[in-house]
Amino acid sequence: MSTRKTSFFYGTLIALAALVSGMVIASRLDMAPASFARTLNLPATNTAPLTGTIDATTFRNIAHEQGPAVVSIIVSGRRNSPDLTDFFPGLNPFGRRGGGRQGGPPADEQQPFQGAGSGFIIDKAGFVLTNNHVVEDADDIRVMLADMKNQDDALKAKVVGHDRLTDSALLQLTEMPKEPLQAVKFGDSSQLAAGDWVMAIGNPFQFANTVTVGVVSAVGRVSPQLNPMSGRDLEYIQTDAAINRGNSGGPLLNIRGEVIGVNTAIISDGMQGGNIGIGFAVPINTVNDVLPQLKTGKVVRGRIGIGVSREPMTQNLARSFGLSSPTGAVVSSVEEDSPAKAAGLKTEDVIVEFNGHAIKDSADLVSTVSRTTPGTSVPVKVVRDGKPMNLTIKVGELNADETTARNDTGRPAPNAQPERQPTETGFGMSVEPMTPRSARLLPSGRGGAVVADVEPGGAAYRGGVAPGDVILRVNGKDVASVDEVTKALSTVSAGDSARILVWRRNDTGNGGSEQALFLRKR
Repeated sequence: MSTRKTSFFYGTLIALAALVSGMVIASRLDMAPASFARTLNLPATNTAPLTGTIDATTFRNIAHEQGPAVVSIIVSGRRNSPDLTDFFPGLNPFGRRGGGRQGGPPADEQQPFQGAGSGFIIDKAGFVLTNNHVVEDADDIRVMLADMKNQDDALKAKVVGHDRLTDSALLQLTEMPKEPLQAVKFGDSSQLAAGDWVMAIGNPFQFANTVTVGVVSAVGRVSPQLNPMSGRDLEYIQTDAAINRGNSGGPLLNIRGEVIGVNTAIISDGMQGGNIGIGFAVPINTVNDVLPQLKTGKVVRGRIGIGVSREPMTQNLARSFGLSSPTGAVVSSVEEDSPAKAAGLKTEDVIVEFNGHAIKDSADLVSTVSRTTPGTSVPVKVVRDGKPMNLTIKVGELNADETTARNDTGRPAPNAQPERQPTETGFGMSVEPMTPRSARLLPSGRGGAVVADVEPGGAAYRGGVAPGDVILRVNGKDVASVDEVTKALSTVSAGDSARILVWRRNDTGNGGSEQALFLRKR
């Protein structure tokens, strides 16, 4: 063998050895094989108007065409916390079993669990969308395709990214089937209206690819109960399509067979999680907004550190704020050491524009702030005491994995019984004069009356008033006595809302903060 041929032979051998060695090192370090480093191709959203007729084959065709893209998800692992159903009395996220407290080990000990949920393929490269609560804490995730009959055939998967606020998780198959995968199509959830036909496909009680049909019962449904783990509101699609435990993470489809929601929660009449016709899905447009970030493994959102009122902005409220139209978001509280505090934002300010975007309502503001890149300084237009103001706020970053501050309806423990006879207000609460102690706690001696008692279910209770709150203002005017408070509240007509500003003591008893609340008079 010539010197040149010898050099070429050994050079090739060394290169091959280096390649094999590199593959071994990569496998030892648990680095993803090249076949797993796939690019996520998001489904295109069909924004064409939803039209057409329904006949005897409509739902049959949807089930036949879209069923293969729906998967069953089997999970197992260990977790420190009890089952999520402990946090949802009568309101159950589906697909999680085991981990209950009765007869089991203490909640702070790691407990094994097994669960089953649903999901759907959004990319033929092996990407699956499901709920975060289906796979949270799971050490082992397996995906069963529609044509699989045995769990032993299930494909292994891993979590690429998750988001607690939208209860979304993006999975990736780490082993692929022999046959090509089928992916879903996305519809436009903003087109939905009450009465629209929808179909749910999922894995309830491990009956894979179960199909149910119903209608959209409501859109834009908001309730703190629906998202208690994150402490933030999210708008849901409500449907009466039968969904049960195990449907969680499965698709809600329109009559074109396009995904318009991800089934997430149900209201149930017991811990078994049976369907009673009230289910909720996260709109696919909401999930689609975070999908590119889920692929990167982290969802980044903006925050400014305020609470906003959930009370709808009526014409009467708009006039009381000095607004020309019933739009904008009312600031109900401002966190200490927050971007909003640093910018000079105050309770009862009405935010009418954020970074050039006109704000329709509180949900619009939350969505707009969340989409703003942290670190960005943005112009904000507010109306304060009927006068427009311009502020600049540097947006911070929201950590969705941390428990957020309690919302503006949180109620601290009642104070001691008052010594004086309380005065009724007509809003389901009684008030009493300020005491020297309560006056000392307030800045600048402000305040007109202390809330002595709140009637359960009354206007004050529904508005978030708590015993011990000090009423500072009513409908934008300072009050300095019980008489001024009751007189101001008496001018509110049935069906209208009273806007009150209260000072609420912190749970620690050291200091407090202002809260803007709305009480609708029946």
